[in-house]
Amino acid sequence: MSYSQLALDIAESPTLVLNEKASLMRQRGDAVIHLGAGEPKNKAPIHAILSSAAKLNVGDIKYTPTDGIPSTKKAIIRFTEETYDRLVEPEQVIVSNGAKQALYNLLFALLNPQDEVIILAPYWVSYPEMVKMLYGIPIIVVPEDGTFVPRMKEIEEHVSSYTKAIIVNSPNNPSGVMYPESLIAELVDFCEKKGIYLIMDDIYNKLIGDGKTWVPAYKFTKKDIENTKVITINGVSKLYGMTGFRVGWAIGNKKLVEIMTNIQAQITSCTSVVLQAAAEGALMGLQSHVEALRLTLDNNRKVMTQELKAFNNVHITPPDGTYYCLPDFSYYEKNSIKLCNFLLEKALVVTIPGKEFGMEGHLRLSYATTVKDITEGVERIKWALDPESPNEIYIGDRKLVRDWL
Repeated sequence: MSYSQLALDIAESPTLVLNEKASLMRQRGDAVIHLGAGEPKNKAPIHAILSSAAKLNVGDIKYTPTDGIPSTKKAIIRFTEETYDRLVEPEQVIVSNGAKQALYNLLFALLNPQDEVIILAPYWVSYPEMVKMLYGIPIIVVPEDGTFVPRMKEIEEHVSSYTKAIIVNSPNNPSGVMYPESLIAELVDFCEKKGIYLIMDDIYNKLIGDGKTWVPAYKFTKKDIENTKVITINGVSKLYGMTGFRVGWAIGNKKLVEIMTNIQAQITSCTSVVLQAAAEGALMGLQSHVEALRLTLDNNRKVMTQELKAFNNVHITPPDGTYYCLPDFSYYEKNSIKLCNFLLEKALVVTIPGKEFGMEGHLRLSYATTVKDITEGVERIKWALDPESPNEIYIGDRKLVRDWL
């Protein structure tokens, strides 16, 4: 039996493999600490729950317009005006089943075979795979100075006549770094002049710490939504901790949104009215929930940074936002997948290999958990990697034996 070569070439997610392995270990009673989670532990906002429950109580759960119900679009338009200082028309908004589908629809609408998309490393794991699934070519830009922020010169060197778009995720998953305003300004100016789409994945835009302020790319262009090359992606998953509701959106010109709507119509038809109602409730309700989540994550960020800075031979670039950091563990092991498996088996700690984000030798650690798990998790990692550590420790009734890598 033969299968699609394109489908076979899609990379398996080591994150899911590690999660499954960790789940099996927990089922047998192992005290696994998860520092790989891509979602916070908070409850969904009460306004989201009540709004979705109201739809369920009525019982009229039918198809919705493919690009989103008007009231949800209205809530997104309000969010966009308040967050981006941009006036948006309903025809410039499409609601999708998560920001991931919004991005995929967008790339589907833009790319022809062999078109190139510039992706800044470290990058979210799905960016290159999405581009390849659409017969495009991902062009990875790795900062030459070893930081997580490329220079504009490095980006320009990767631009060719086939370049269709540049994807920017700031603050960034997996590093937590927020790109400088100067770089965003240069990117906007460059893309507007060259006619290259600048795709801004702003899914973490309000989860910023350390007193820093996020600035939207729209600030650096005088063009309106209909004429700018800046396209924005956002959703309720991260800002409101509503990962399971799967509601995201894209803002772009009317023709682009029309094409994306046609694509979505053939793939998923529409986004559930119940879930759109939840998103609408979150966007229109009290926004103190977002600030409470931000404050919790900011405290966790400080704890994680402090714990890792005290770790010999591990280099960390302090994150500005999101709920991730990407410390360099290459002193101990350059193969990050091997290191992740070692730490799970020997220290019962889930981490995510940096290789999947374009940064081999690094591990992505999430602080979207409890302070207790952060401190204990990092302490276990130290024990597992430090040759001066005791050879054995006990986690509850389980004896852990440290075998050097």
